[in-house]
Amino acid sequence: MSLQDLLDFNEKFVADKSYEAYRTDKFPNKKMVIFTCMESRLLELLHRALNLQNGDAKIVKNAGAIIRKPFDSITKSILVAVYKLKAEEVVVIGHHDCGMSNVDIDALKQSMLDRGISLDRIETLENSGIHLDEEFHGFTTVEESVMQSVGIIRRHPLLPEGIKVHGLVIDPETGKVDVVTRDE
Repeated sequence: MSLQDLLDFNEKFVADKSYEAYRTDKFPNKKMVIFTCMESRLLELLHRALNLQNGDAKIVKNAGAIIRKPFDSITKSILVAVYKLKAEEVVVIGHHDCGMSNVDIDALKQSMLDRGISLDRIETLENSGIHLDEEFHGFTTVEESVMQSVGIIRRHPLLPEGIKVHGLVIDPETGKVDVVTRDE
């Protein structure tokens, strides 16, 4: 599949007015923002496993569903969903068998070198205060990672009181969801 395949499909999708079945407004029907992993196995499975339809929730994704800093792009997106888009709950969803679990930084650097990134470039970044081991380290257990992200959101100085923040883990093989932490 190439970009052109996607564009060709899109042209027909628009011409056939297939988009009409997905029309909704910008406000999430379930007043929820979901932060999850960019995992391709979850693209449809997550929605089906939680009975989410188009327009039900704001979905924010990154590699591993990891938040490390309170003012990164993920927390900004969550705050916008709360303040501008009427979200009242935040759900962090990690998954088993995540590519960010137990990341081998040395192997990742070697892969970068193998793909043409020079050692000088990596060293320049590291000498400038951008440490790849801090930027790309993953996690040991998905439950701990979910708790870390939930904790950063719950303690965020700009998160208003009353916003519930939950943590879940989904199995990408079966769609089974387990609760890690739940705001009551």
